[in-house]
Amino acid sequence: MGKAAAPCSGSGGIASILSAVPCLSCKPQADVDGTMSEQGKGSASSTAGAPAAAPGSDTYKGWLFKWTNYLKGYQRRWFVLSNGLLSYYRTQAEMAHTCRGTINLATAHIDTEDACNIVLSSGGRTYHLKASSEVERQRWVTALELAKAKAIRMMHDQSDDSGDEEPTSQSDRSEIQGTLKTLASKLDDLSTCNDLIAKHGAALQRSLSELEGLRVPVEGGEKIKAVNERATLFRITSNAMINACRDFLDLAETHSRRWQRALQHEREQRIRLEETIEQLAKQHNSLERAWREAPALSASTPTAPAPEKAAGSERPQKGEASDEDEDTEYFDAMEDSPAFITVTATDHTQHRRSVSNLSGASGGQPNDWHQEDNEVQLRRRRRSRIPDKPNYSLNLWSIMKNCIGKELSKIPMPVNFNEPLSMLQRLTEDLEYHELLDKAARCESSLEQLCYVAAFSVSSYSTTVHRTAKPFNPLLGETYELDRMDEYGYRSLCEQVSHHPPAAAHHVFSRRGWTLWQEITIASKFRGKYLSIMPLGAIHLQFHSTGNHFVWRKVTSTVHNIIVGKLWIDQSGDIDIVNHRTKETCQLKFSPYSYFSRDVPRKVTGVVTDSEGQAHYILSGTWDDKIECSKIVQSSRGGSGSEGKQKTVYQTLSPKLLWKKYPLPENAENMYYFSSLALTLNEPEEGVGPTDSRLRPDQRLMEAGRWDEANVEKQRLEEKQRAVRRRREAEASDALEEGREYEGYQPLWFHKRIDAITGESSFVYKGGYWEAKERQDWSLCPEIF
Repeated sequence: MGKAAAPCSGSGGIASILSAVPCLSCKPQADVDGTMSEQGKGSASSTAGAPAAAPGSDTYKGWLFKWTNYLKGYQRRWFVLSNGLLSYYRTQAEMAHTCRGTINLATAHIDTEDACNIVLSSGGRTYHLKASSEVERQRWVTALELAKAKAIRMMHDQSDDSGDEEPTSQSDRSEIQGTLKTLASKLDDLSTCNDLIAKHGAALQRSLSELEGLRVPVEGGEKIKAVNERATLFRITSNAMINACRDFLDLAETHSRRWQRALQHEREQRIRLEETIEQLAKQHNSLERAWREAPALSASTPTAPAPEKAAGSERPQKGEASDEDEDTEYFDAMEDSPAFITVTATDHTQHRRSVSNLSGASGGQPNDWHQEDNEVQLRRRRRSRIPDKPNYSLNLWSIMKNCIGKELSKIPMPVNFNEPLSMLQRLTEDLEYHELLDKAARCESSLEQLCYVAAFSVSSYSTTVHRTAKPFNPLLGETYELDRMDEYGYRSLCEQVSHHPPAAAHHVFSRRGWTLWQEITIASKFRGKYLSIMPLGAIHLQFHSTGNHFVWRKVTSTVHNIIVGKLWIDQSGDIDIVNHRTKETCQLKFSPYSYFSRDVPRKVTGVVTDSEGQAHYILSGTWDDKIECSKIVQSSRGGSGSEGKQKTVYQTLSPKLLWKKYPLPENAENMYYFSSLALTLNEPEEGVGPTDSRLRPDQRLMEAGRWDEANVEKQRLEEKQRAVRRRREAEASDALEEGREYEGYQPLWFHKRIDAITGESSFVYKGGYWEAKERQDWSLCPEIF
């Protein structure tokens, strides 16, 4: 058949051949997303992602080139071989949410055309693959052959999973009938024994009765009578045993029929689901063909006066710009697409005349926006790792089934679903890229300042892409301070000001020219497959030198695959940032992920406009990687979209990088995917208030990997909080009966005020915390832990 001979034998051969190749999960890859447009230019690019498998592992993964069509030829794809299935993705990042195709090796035919090619065919589907070298091809062929042999063995050993419904059903039926026959045979044996017991028991009683009629001493007669009574009890007990066995057989027959019906129903449901998926696949292919054959597609594409290049948002024309037949993606509805198009200006004279002053925010060097401050900073050495996350398994459904109909914020969850940080600490993580605000404070132009503020608002979501665990709900009165005044010039304080609904107040002061404050209330809705988390409340930012006051709100976060599948997070919605002093605005759009969209995942676009509505800057990028800014030099009305809406075409200068996400620390996947800042948030510090989250015992135990003890401690703290709440309710009831006014719970460091800008009532910092810390006077603090 042309198959390549596997150079190893036995189940352990794959480990011996592949053990020399480092596992990709143990070594971070170099900017996978950043090199998307270079993929497909040559086989040399695949060597950086050589296939990998740990010794004895059932998973094998790496880059291969896959044939797409005659226009695009071979395209580089990330392949994963696991449990007898070969799946592929466009990038490693797509493994979290989108599989582009899967082939079952148990029924596949593996062939080799030449030194580097592999052909896989199964059920009418054929993959033409190419490795970068013959050695790499041989590794893959060996792994595929071994995985196929193992899949076939598993299929034979576990006939229930083979998909052959009727033979399995007959086998189950005959097995159940055989079991029932065995039970009936045993019951007949018991009945025979019962008859013999009854017969011999009756004979024994007759003999005893005859003995009673004889003249024997009184003592002997009493003993005979006792033996007679025991024989009667023995016969009654044996009859009861036989009746119980008969009832057991009746129940077994009844339940076996019920189980058979339930099993048959599940198999029918599975067959219908497979038919539905097959029908959807056919419709998907027909849609692809219709889209490709549409004659008006190329004619309707507008031409631009200069080569089209969106400021970080348009897709490149080579490599990953479009994919193979089964991977082709579609645009979302037009109302979700940006209302503008950007093109890059090429006039060098105009370039020199209109250079943005944004570079002045980083020391006057136009090409270096990430230059560190020149001042010497004495920075304390902080921890860079925490204990690895234990591998505890937990059945989510066993907990969720008892919570149906309950409010999500009131559901008691074990720490297995948490990360060892509180919500107050997660709120403080917004300051990870505080240097953006430091640069904004130095900007002379309020519009340039607004660009940095917009980048800061996006950067707060960068830590959420892998953070699917839930932070601890803070106890009422719990606080968290982050004093980085000596290192970065700011200090931050959070306090839990309400428990139901949960609300936290946050205040940050920076001696580098800005103050930030917010009150956030979390509203959540469970919608079956996903959980929507909606932060309510406004974020305020004021710069000391200019008085510019910016206000914005957060977007909705969505956690997908709550019940089944791998959890992944998306951000969607709009952010309107308003400078209430100058009336300048920035409108940011977080595009929700869509399988049928051509846009890059997690895309963010925005426009910065002045008080007259004139656009000055275009922002673009992704909320998990970077944000770029392009200065607009000319705008014009473009062609109409599919709904007749006219789009604006902005001609811009080359984009400048505003913000770039820091790489995660080494071994982050085993440390809850914490960033460098997050690793330090729960580090013990001296002198903090007694209500600080660092002192919370259940959170500390969880961080140390002692989850069972943490669960016990968590229940104790929650019950203590309930007892305090019941006492307050009783005091309020007594005050009402006596006609007294009851003030209720009041936060210690924040008080409620009406916001002059939004008109909303919110908690703002009233002062006193840092003075109390300096005096180490915590007499006003409640004992909550």
